[in-house]
Parts: sequence; C-alpha cells; structure tokens
Amino acid sequence: METTRREFLATSIAAGTAATTSGCTEATARPWNIVWIIADDLSPDLSCYGSTEVSTPNIDRLAEEGARFTNAYVTCPVCSPSRSALITGMYQTSIGAHAHRSHRDDGYELPPPVRLITDYFRDAGYYTLNDHDSGLGARNKTDFNFKHGKPFDGKDWRDREPGQPFYAQVNIFEPHRGRPPDPWAFTEGIENPTDPDGVNPPAYYPQDEISRRDWAGYLDAVRLLDEKVGRVLDRINEDDLADRTIVVFFGDHGRPMPRDKQFLYDGGIRVPLIIRWPGQLEPGSVRDELVSTIDLSATSLALAGIQVPDYMEGRVFLGDGKMPDREYVFAARDRCDETVDRIRAVRDKRYKYIRNYYPDRAYMQLNRYKEVSYPTWRQLQRLEKRGEVTSKDYPFLSKTRPEEELYDTAADPDELHNLAGSPGHQQILTRMASALNLWIQHTGDKGEEPEDPAIAEAWENRMSQTYTEAYAVLASRESRWK
Repeated sequence: METTRREFLATSIAAGTAATTSGCTEATARPWNIVWIIADDLSPDLSCYGSTEVSTPNIDRLAEEGARFTNAYVTCPVCSPSRSALITGMYQTSIGAHAHRSHRDDGYELPPPVRLITDYFRDAGYYTLNDHDSGLGARNKTDFNFKHGKPFDGKDWRDREPGQPFYAQVNIFEPHRGRPPDPWAFTEGIENPTDPDGVNPPAYYPQDEISRRDWAGYLDAVRLLDEKVGRVLDRINEDDLADRTIVVFFGDHGRPMPRDKQFLYDGGIRVPLIIRWPGQLEPGSVRDELVSTIDLSATSLALAGIQVPDYMEGRVFLGDGKMPDREYVFAARDRCDETVDRIRAVRDKRYKYIRNYYPDRAYMQLNRYKEVSYPTWRQLQRLEKRGEVTSKDYPFLSKTRPEEELYDTAADPDELHNLAGSPGHQQILTRMASALNLWIQHTGDKGEEPEDPAIAEAWENRMSQTYTEAYAVLASRESRWK
C-alpha cells in the first residue's frame, strides 16, 4: 500500500511532524520565555566547538550553562529561504519560499493552513518581538519570502505587559560580510585584529595571503558576534529572567565564504546550536542527535506549552513531546539572486549525498555579489586564469559538475573526495538517493516546478546595475589582491 504523506512525515526518514502536545507541567504552570539569538552566516567556528583560531568566551559560557549540539543543520544555505523555513517550521520548498528573495512584492501568501510561529505564540498570550531597539546591537531582520502582516508585536521585551511571557528573536548581523565595494569589510575598527599569518583556512581555499586575510576577517567578525551575544545574556540577567528563559543560539546558515554559503556542503548548512534550558538540560552537555533548524519552531512551541500543529514539518526534539531522533536531515538550494541553480542534499550522521540538477553548469556561476564581496572567490578565479591552479587542485573551479556527490564526512570532513562512483559505496549511494527521492515526493518540493525565466532575467538586470560601480572600484584596488 502506498505510504501517505502523513505516514511518511511520522517516520525517522522524514522531516517529521510535531506531535500534539500540551507542554510540560512546568511550562504550563509557569510559561517559559523563549529567546532565539540568530547569527548571520555562521558555521561552528567557535572555541566551544574546538576552534583554536578564535576565542568566543560569551558563547562558550552559554554552552557551559546549556547543551551544545554537534549535528545541527539548516534547510537552506542562504538567509531568506532559511529564515522562511524557521518562522514557519516548514521546509521552504514545501511552502514556495525556496528561491532567494522571492515573492517580496507579488502578494504571495503562505499556503493554508501554514502560519508563522509568532501567530501561535501571540494566540497563547505571548509578547513577540524582533529586538532592534534595546541597545543590544541587533538588527530588524525578517527576510521572509512571502507576504506577511505583523510577524512581531514589538522590538524590546521590556515593552511587554508585566509578567507577560515573550518570544524574542535577536538577529545579529555578524559574521555577515559588510557591503561592497570593500570586500575586506567584515568588521570596522575591531581592536587587536586577527593576524592572518596565524590562521589556516579550510583546505578547499588557496593557502595564500589573500585567503588567510579573508579568513582572519571572518574570525574577527565572529569575535564581534560573541561580544553582542554577551550583551544579550547580560541583559537577561539584568532583568532577572535567566531562571525562566530558554535561550537558543544558532546560525541562519553557514559561513560567508566560497563553497560554503549558498552551497550544500557542511560549510553552508552545518551551524552551531546551543540551548540553555535551566533545570532541564544538563549544563555543559554535548548532544549528537541530528537536528534540522525547522525543528526549533516546533520545539519552542512545545516547550512553551503550545499545541504544535499537525501539519508542521519541524519535529519536537526536547521535552515531554520529544519525537524519535532523525535518521536524516535535508537541505535545498535554488536560485540566488541572478544565479539559477537547483541542488538537493540529504545527510545522516556520517554520509552526505548531493544531487546537482544542472550538472552542465559551473559551481562558480556568475554571481556578482560573490565576485565583488568574496576575496577568496575572486582569487580562485585569478589563480586559474594565470594557470597556477586547475580544477584538479580545487574541484570547485570545475566548469561542470557530477550529477551525484557522496561524501564520507567522518573520513573526509571537507567533502573533497566524491565517492559516488566508488564500487564499495553503491549501497550507501542508493540508500541516500532513495531517502532524498522520498523527501521530495512527500514534502511536495516546489522546486520541481520551474520558475518563470522572467524572474531570473529581472534579477540579472538588477544585479548588473547594482554592481557596476562596485566592479569599477574593485578593479582600482586590484593591487590589494596580488
């Protein structure tokens, strides 16, 4: 008998549907405040995750007081689809929000019965806020790929009614890159900048002055992020809220570097996740279950004692309503600005399977934002043009792609050795590909429907006009890249 979508979502292979739950007794008697601290463009490059190149004492403190998750993944490696999934608990591919910065002006609405999670919090009496007016250094970011009315009630939890529980998003810009045309502008005026000679970028970048300087700038931005996280934690303590507030810290997707952001390798989809739940999660604990960031939506509702909708694809992974651990997590990338692409991936704790729907296209298709903003991206192109490197040295330079990629992330964490053609890995390949096929079918992946070509054309015109001046400024600074 054919498996129904509802049955599929209830299994460990699927996105999971959060079970109906009334929440724990503690939450019902005394509702928990929920604070999401969301960093832009952050991989687990933190000292509490083992990095020796950057010190993040405030984030480390949060990890010491809560649980650190080592297998957390986003559903998309770029901000707007990822955040659209976060705020709904649904895959962006299920709700038509999968193309980056889409549906901003065309009136597109979420398909019924999908709602924002803030609607459910508000219905339960919570004050919902996007903090950007309290001096914490956060910003007013929503970035949803659909029409929405009032996602938040305010911008400072101090504005709520006395004793009212609240759900807060604190969106921190760092370590997102600064605006072009200065590609080095990760941070401005940071004290004691990281010495580029003392860092080692990932192996899939050139190990030269350009890449080291670029990597050092990213680490400086992580340091600034840590300072801002410290402000949030201090504010919670100042307001005497720590003992009844669940703090969730994570990145909206991976680091803003070539092959990471906008791609489905772990540098683009693996993020840090730290949760402090006083009296409920063991301080300093480390957990390795697979978590998708859409699970944060369902789990946060459940921990607040709010019934989780049956349709929701996120699944509860903490508390009384905890569901079985995931067997797989799934991720998708579609058009980003003027760059048309479609990539899908499935990952278990060890293996990653990637499917490229445009194998005839280069990984480094034209994307003006990246060319202008990413020094290492441009350096790769320059080195290839000079004949100093080829795609054999850096496969990311390839003008075509394999239809399938398979990586053993335990043996090959940088995902450099594609095992899709290995005779000894065909059973794993088949298993992973089948899991992805089922996910596409049962979640109704809207990427199966081609986007109107006029949209990409409009983006092409827009980006060409936007970056004409930036290219000119960049060309005048070429000496800085040599």
